[in-house]
Amino acid sequence: MAETDTYTSYRTEEYVVKEEPFYLPVGDEVELFEVAYSQQMPVLLKGPTGTGKTRFVEYMSYRLGRPITKVTRSRRDGGQSKGSSVPLMTIACHEDLTASDLVGRYLLEGDETRWMDGPLARAVKVGAICYLDEVVEARKDTTVLIHPLTDHRRLLPIDKRGEIIEAHAGFLMVLSYNPGYQSALKDLKHSTRQRFMAMEFNAPPPELEAQIIEHESGASASVSLALAKLGEKVRNLKDHGLQEGVGTRLLIYAGKLINNGIAPRRACQVAVTWALTDDQQVQRSIDEVINSIFE
Repeated sequence: MAETDTYTSYRTEEYVVKEEPFYLPVGDEVELFEVAYSQQMPVLLKGPTGTGKTRFVEYMSYRLGRPITKVTRSRRDGGQSKGSSVPLMTIACHEDLTASDLVGRYLLEGDETRWMDGPLARAVKVGAICYLDEVVEARKDTTVLIHPLTDHRRLLPIDKRGEIIEAHAGFLMVLSYNPGYQSALKDLKHSTRQRFMAMEFNAPPPELEAQIIEHESGASASVSLALAKLGEKVRNLKDHGLQEGVGTRLLIYAGKLINNGIAPRRACQVAVTWALTDDQQVQRSIDEVINSIFE
């Protein structure tokens, strides 16, 4: 059988964030990420579900393709020019994710075998941001393969081909996970954690969260502020039987329902209460908070 390799170059347009995502900085996370990118420093994003980790990465992918005045990019081979978009390849991690899913595999086509690069190999070659979302869901033997990419070597071994690929200067590895669901079986190895700069994401202040809800849901300013207050109060129930507080995403869902004619209490019940928990006692506690805000 003959072997062919037609995946040596790629079109990156499909991985480019073409329109600026809406993102309101809470602290200095934008500046930190810009410096991390300029210094080829891997980034770990930690925080509960719905706190904007994925949106932040999308925003930074777009922003880094625009002129930056505060950061000087020092790259071994020049990197991506200012004004060019930085591609973003997002991988949703799960327990069945294999090394081949990330790196690539041989495919059989007629009498030929053809090698197809996986998303990680593509990101390494084109200089993309590679975002492994909820990385602790992946098998540990899979995540170990990123180690050579996250230190001074910046190399990706492809054992099946006997190759070692040096990462493009624009390549950046970004991981995210939710510390609230840590367990002995689902946590990052220290050998992995200590290769990354870590940034923590939490719910934004109510005034800022209200602006986000208003923009994303189309709800009025008063309704958005009420939903932000709801989020703040529900998060205070975390130590009273609620496994995790409500994320901004669910509050946006409630805002969309309200903006489309659903009664506020009902919208919050289906988008917040029932989405967060099946415990009836906790549900009643959340509903009481909802009723106190939307009288």
